[in-house]
Amino acid sequence: MYDIMIIGGGPAAVSAALTAINRGKTVAVAANRPETTNLYKAELVTNYPGFTGTGPEMQDCFRRQLIESGAELIEGRALNAMPLGKSIGVAVGSEFYECKAVIICTGISRSPMCEGETEFLGRGVSYCATCDGMLYRGKTVAVIGDGEECERDAEFLRGIGCSVLCFPGKSKIEIKGQTKADTLIVGGTEYKTDCIFILTDKVTSTSLVPGMETEKGVIKVDRKMRTNIPGVFAAGDCTGAPYQVAKAAGEGCIAALSACEYIKK
Repeated sequence: MYDIMIIGGGPAAVSAALTAINRGKTVAVAANRPETTNLYKAELVTNYPGFTGTGPEMQDCFRRQLIESGAELIEGRALNAMPLGKSIGVAVGSEFYECKAVIICTGISRSPMCEGETEFLGRGVSYCATCDGMLYRGKTVAVIGDGEECERDAEFLRGIGCSVLCFPGKSKIEIKGQTKADTLIVGGTEYKTDCIFILTDKVTSTSLVPGMETEKGVIKVDRKMRTNIPGVFAAGDCTGAPYQVAKAAGEGCIAALSACEYIKK
């Protein structure tokens, strides 16, 4: 029986774990290997206070902090979390754990929408214009997607001096390059680009807890990161935009404080 179990291994999860450990709580973190995360594929992180470096460097630092904190790291994929009355059961692979509160920090996942997307992710393909846009100031970029969020990101890129090519998410698309993506093929026409931003709808692990409320594909939380299920909290990209490391870390801290308060009561 742990006080708090955290599902995920990114900035939200690590922030939540460190906060909970500092409040004297027993913590377990169920996470996949760092190299499976989207952060690990980031070319360069320049918008997080106190750190400038690559995605792998940041993710490795997070994992080292997590291990040194005293939290128990359980490597594997959490399949579901089930309220059991006074506790919550969490299945990780073939193992089963119990805790008093759960914090979901699963990030976002998606199925590749075109050939070359996965191969060049972090090498000329990005899922976040506000994260990586500054790396391509004054250069030619492509934006693939639909909706208001996509339009706002395209306008942001124009505002920092990018020449922006926009294509709907339902286009037939192929991405090519050598060591880095530099060619976007849309409907048989080739476009030379410095970066391709794929901004289609994101999918989260919203089915982890039966009955948990979601909204537009993300987990619905209040300002204390509480879901509608008592004892279940969520933080980071799985709660929606903006998809930034700083936002995820902040929400992780709030979720841990709320979980500690819940356990005390």
